[in-house]
Amino acid sequence: MTEAAVLTRLDSQPAGLAVLTVDAGPLNLYTLDLHDQLDAALDRLPADTRALLIRFDGRVVSAGVDVGLFAAQQSPEAAKSLFDRMLTLPDRIAALPFPTVFAAHALCLTWAFEVAVACDIILAAERASFGLVEKVVGLTPTMGGTQRLAARAGVGRAKEFVMTGERYPAATLERWNVVNRVLPNEGFDEAARTFGAQLAAGPTRAHAATKTVLEHFAAGGVPEANRHVTRIAADLYRTEDLRAAVRSFLDEGPGRATFTGR
Repeated sequence: MTEAAVLTRLDSQPAGLAVLTVDAGPLNLYTLDLHDQLDAALDRLPADTRALLIRFDGRVVSAGVDVGLFAAQQSPEAAKSLFDRMLTLPDRIAALPFPTVFAAHALCLTWAFEVAVACDIILAAERASFGLVEKVVGLTPTMGGTQRLAARAGVGRAKEFVMTGERYPAATLERWNVVNRVLPNEGFDEAARTFGAQLAAGPTRAHAATKTVLEHFAAGGVPEANRHVTRIAADLYRTEDLRAAVRSFLDEGPGRATFTGR
């Protein structure tokens, strides 16, 4: 029996920042084997993880999905089973209780873009470009990319992005409020790691609370978020980080607190 290829790596450097690297060269195509390894990597996240950075090795982030997967489906029922499985990956990443950062250093198509918009923050190198190109095989995106793009950029932009199947540069998606920051090509990977480490050093429980408030906003707008925000914020008084940071502010001034994630 041949040992399965190692398509992902999980590192924890510095403390609190988990770095998940996809290395399924040359094109980092989505396969069920890769999905299984990504699931296993998420299972292995250290208990003290306070932020996750998702990055890719190779000349592209991803050229998309192995089209052989689509060819293998012989009925709508079989296809739905596959698509249900695929959707679990971005959903699982979106539900993580700490900040998630996606680093796009180059071309980022289909499944990888759908993972990107499931993350909290998208960083892109100047040379990066993005696309949902499922139209070339007569399909629509199945991993949540259309609706998550609409949540960031609006329904009209999502329709354009998916229906044209064009590749959009990082600067355009930053203007659309999809990409959070466009960074220089030179030193991009180090900058992404530094950004992730800064989030990992912050008040983890407060970041989780922010994510929860925004989930309520996504479900029902400002009124729905307002129904929950005061309870969510008040619960942070149970954390060591809030109590210590308030004391630090009063004793030493702003910006001097350190956080433990507890």
